[in-house]
Amino acid sequence: MLSTLALALALAGCGQPLATTPSAFRPTAAPSLAPAPAARPTAQPSATSAPTPTPEPSPTPRPDPANDPIFVGAGDIAACGSNGAEATARLLDRTEGTVFTLGDNAYESGSAEQFRDCYEPTWGRHKARTYPAPGNHDYATPGADGYYDYFGERAGPDRRGYYSFELAAWHIVSLNSEIAAGPDSEQAQWLQADLAAHPATCTLAFWHRPIFSSGGVHGNDPHMRAIWEILARAGADVVLSGHDHLYERFAPQTSDGLADPHGMREFVVGTGGASLYGWGQIRPNSEVRYNEGYGVLKLTLHAASYDWEFVPDGAGGFSDSGSAACVGAGPTAALNGFREQIERIGAITR
Repeated sequence: MLSTLALALALAGCGQPLATTPSAFRPTAAPSLAPAPAARPTAQPSATSAPTPTPEPSPTPRPDPANDPIFVGAGDIAACGSNGAEATARLLDRTEGTVFTLGDNAYESGSAEQFRDCYEPTWGRHKARTYPAPGNHDYATPGADGYYDYFGERAGPDRRGYYSFELAAWHIVSLNSEIAAGPDSEQAQWLQADLAAHPATCTLAFWHRPIFSSGGVHGNDPHMRAIWEILARAGADVVLSGHDHLYERFAPQTSDGLADPHGMREFVVGTGGASLYGWGQIRPNSEVRYNEGYGVLKLTLHAASYDWEFVPDGAGGFSDSGSAACVGAGPTAALNGFREQIERIGAITR
């Protein structure tokens, strides 16, 4: 039957064979008499024709603890005829960061000549990055004129000897233990206003005469107790002092000397270069003591915590270092601070 049908179509002049599929017979369309259009070459994809994937959003970079600021210094520094200030100045030579002084900058009387001849050749080479505090020997020159003339604006406005500044996330306050410091004093009223205007997770204050000291020459001095209490109410973390020529670290405590994990930690760092003192009555909450050599205290200030390290001027075998969270950090921020510390330790050991 198939051959008969094909023969009939051929005889009818169709001339095209039938195409077959598995399911049916389909006639092929007759060719058009119009000329076929010129063929277009198929476009080849270019190297840039592929769709560009949408980039993933970059994560917010975490602060690098290695770039956190360093705050380094000591008190009781430069006496002509002693090599102590030169020894500690060499420690500053190899330590980056901001320098602090804790009073008694130039012995014996803080005169212009003693700043020129004793302080300037040693710690004076770091003057541009120094924030000072005055001491009782600086005030042996009337009005502490040698001190204020030497440090200029860095000693604070109006020759009052107290001022504040920011160091990354930290609020730093330099105070004057050689003038009135009671609760109704101008200094105390200024401090309350300053802390209210500069709320911070971490706060550090420094001055000359320590509230607490186990030193055998001066010991505890209550002059700055009202200042301590104002700082404590604001949640401050660290207090630095000198006056006794030794190094001592205390556990966090109240202004009454009671241990308090939410209190302030005091460091006495009178090891800047003047002759060293012996020990007297060891005070409660005293954790570490050293009076066998000079040195500086190096603080690394993180966003919610801090590291401390006492750096001695020689290889005497003494060291003191540690870390703590800021009082106002809160549990989460404190945990992040300790996580950063663990990461730093891991980077050192790798």
